Amino acid sequence: MKITQANHNHSAFVLFLLLFSCSIEPQPIDYGNDACHYCKMNIVDRQRAAEIVTQKGKTFKYDSIECMIRDSRNREQSQIALFLVSDYSSPGKFINASGATYLISENLPSPMGANLSGFASKSDAVKVQLEKKGTLYSWGELKNMF
Repeated sequence: MKITQANHNHSAFVLFLLLFSCSIEPQPIDYGNDACHYCKMNIVDRQRAAEIVTQKGKTFKYDSIECMIRDSRNREQSQIALFLVSDYSSPGKFINASGATYLISENLPSPMGANLSGFASKSDAVKVQLEKKGTLYSWGELKNMF
């Protein structure tokens, strides 16, 4: 069989699609326009947004960490590649949820009322806790609460 330039270009395009259509990475949130997959509210809070990315690269966006946790119960856990939360100290920056430290403080209201914030750095979480009060949690403890 003779391979023509058209066949070669088609093959390259298909390979490109396979390689890049299933990337497992966070997707940007269009704050004010994207809606929470769980509660359907518009996502506006850059300090509390969250995402689930599946093994196939599909992204689900949330307006709060607690919406993400609640929605994750409706999903096959083995199909979830990433749980991501916004770093309270760096609004809009996603971090791996399992390594974050969480603060629940009545003095830090969140979109869905759980008063929950995630921090990349435990020392940042402790600093905010000293100022705003509240209780610190790990990812495992948090998942059991919601």
